[in-house]
Amino acid sequence: MRLLCLPGDGIGPEITAATRHVVSELAQRHGIALEWSEMAIGFVALDAGGTTIPQAVIEAATAADGVILGPVSHNEYPPVACGGLNPSGVLRKSLGLYANIRPAHSYPGLPHPLAQPVDLVVVRENLEGFYADRNMYQGPGEVMPVPGVALATRLITAQGSERIARAAFAIAASRPARKVTAIHKANVMRLSDGLFLEQTRAVAAEFPGIAYDEMLVDAAAAHLVRDPGRFDTIVATNMFGDILSDLASELAGGLGLGPSLNHGDSHAVAQAQHGSAPDIAGQDRANPVSLVASAAMLLHHLGAQEPAAALHAAIARTLANPATRTADIGGPSGTVAFTEALVQNLDQPT
Repeated sequence: MRLLCLPGDGIGPEITAATRHVVSELAQRHGIALEWSEMAIGFVALDAGGTTIPQAVIEAATAADGVILGPVSHNEYPPVACGGLNPSGVLRKSLGLYANIRPAHSYPGLPHPLAQPVDLVVVRENLEGFYADRNMYQGPGEVMPVPGVALATRLITAQGSERIARAAFAIAASRPARKVTAIHKANVMRLSDGLFLEQTRAVAAEFPGIAYDEMLVDAAAAHLVRDPGRFDTIVATNMFGDILSDLASELAGGLGLGPSLNHGDSHAVAQAQHGSAPDIAGQDRANPVSLVASAAMLLHHLGAQEPAAALHAAIARTLANPATRTADIGGPSGTVAFTEALVQNLDQPT
């Protein structure tokens, strides 16, 4: 299995090193032959070669079986014309990663804001919507025709809507609740969200054994807080899915715990939900769970289901012990100590 590691900015090098260590130990225990490679992106690549994601990185990602992508500080990059590309957005487009899968799962024994546990998956369309680096075939989709007036264009296609709907129903078919909720704002964005719903309804008709309903995005935000058990698999356009998945992860215990997998038909990239947290970089304070759990999703996607399940179980055991939790979730451990405890828990029965 050939894996490419891209450390990124801020805490990225720390949590990618932790993830690489844990995945290597897991592979050794399960007889998986790993071939690692590592390349620079972000500020390191910008300083070395004038771009935050060199073409060689894109080519290496294309050739790899999977990619582990550390967080990047793209909001702090120079203009695109000066090499400040968002590596995540570039990889999503270059590799055709149309699906962003973000589970939100509260761990037993770990405090979270709600009285009831959270267990759902947000399936987010990844290549369209209100994102300036992804929403137009040519140009950014944002313009300022006159000073003080800005316009943004939102791209929604039938193809993009259908394939993300199929990804959602495939996931729902593997979950006990077997339910999909489509999130939209078709009452005001009648053409674009109307097209999204039209395609999603057509896919739903092919899966009579899976319950299907629809909800306005503002209502969905309220219901997530009031009754997260109302949801199982959520399918949404890019921006709505981005926002609701962050909300769901916080309700489940914190963004530092939320895994994320970007995939298309041929490639997959594991990526933490959170950002690069430069304020704690280099201080051994970062929680690596989001990226480690994302790597477990990547392994499952690549066919290593048993090792992936073992890693998820080890994460749960490590989080269950208050003495091995990191500071962001009320514990005393740093990144290195948490990672070593996680490795030790790999040896416990699943």
